[in-house]
Amino acid sequence: MKQRTFIDSVKVYVKAGKGGNGSYSFRREKFIPYGGPDGGDGGNGGNIILRGNRDEDSLIRLHYTPHQIAGDGGKGLGQQMHGRNGKDLLLNVPCGTEIWNADTSAMIGEILNDGQEIVVAKGGKGGIGNVHFKTSTHQAPTEHTEGKLGDELNIRLELKLIADIGLVGFPNAGKSSILTGISDAHPKIAAYPFTTLNPIIGTLIYDDFIRIRIADIPGLIKGAHDGIGLGYDFLRHIERAQCLVYVIDMAGTDGRNPVDDYKTLKEELALYTTNLTKKPHLIVANKMDVPEAATNLKVFIKKTRTTPLPISAYTGERLDELRELMKKLINGEIKPGPKKARKTAKSAKQKPKKVRRK
Repeated sequence: MKQRTFIDSVKVYVKAGKGGNGSYSFRREKFIPYGGPDGGDGGNGGNIILRGNRDEDSLIRLHYTPHQIAGDGGKGLGQQMHGRNGKDLLLNVPCGTEIWNADTSAMIGEILNDGQEIVVAKGGKGGIGNVHFKTSTHQAPTEHTEGKLGDELNIRLELKLIADIGLVGFPNAGKSSILTGISDAHPKIAAYPFTTLNPIIGTLIYDDFIRIRIADIPGLIKGAHDGIGLGYDFLRHIERAQCLVYVIDMAGTDGRNPVDDYKTLKEELALYTTNLTKKPHLIVANKMDVPEAATNLKVFIKKTRTTPLPISAYTGERLDELRELMKKLINGEIKPGPKKARKTAKSAKQKPKKVRRK
């Protein structure tokens, strides 16, 4: 599968249309050589509007077109004819896009829903024609006004993907393999760290037509909250996730310690924002097809007093159970805690079949 460039932050210059000038005109009809004023108003300038589109998942379009200018309003005409309004410029952005004033750092708004619109630059009002300046004592006014300038500013767009569940884990923990096994996503998978370079969204579709969106972000490493590694730049994509799934490499690949990995993940999320660690979550013990994983799982349960679900994304063992648990997690039917550790330890005895990895 060809990987597309993912852009989640972009700066855009936007300029709304200028209002058209009001007209300075007088009636010219047969037998009425000195008719009264009939200058029409100028048209309003076009607005620049951002619209949420659920089919968009990146800001790449605006990355390549960072200058956006709406149409100007037409000038007023004689016979009190109104100038045409400038054409609005409609820009589709992904749901979950935050809009900021790049110069003042003030938040303009955020687009969360499909079809939601926000005017980021309002067009200038059209000028007034001389017909409006006529009075009983001022029968032939020449006054008219010019159209107003439209808004002009730099905006910064930041995308926070809207997903129900966010997958977090160290590089090469198997998040992408899990996402491939349970959803419609097809991320790149390989046996080396940082295979996932950009966030990926997969959708779980159940028999009752319930849909759950899963976000897989690049693996985190120690110091991620300080910008180390790839994961920090994408942590904001799981801020809006309703729940989290911690993916732990229970095989201890490359000398890793599953207990330390779990503690580090929790620490990094807490240092980024404490709200992340307060989200409902599951812990998945992946790579249970590796012989060392069973012993590591027992130690993990004892030391962390948590409730991991032992699976193998490589063999597909218990992925169906993971799908169902994710559904229960979203519905609020699962409340993880130390009290369930014993029950999970018993279920861990039903280990997936061990398969020699290539």
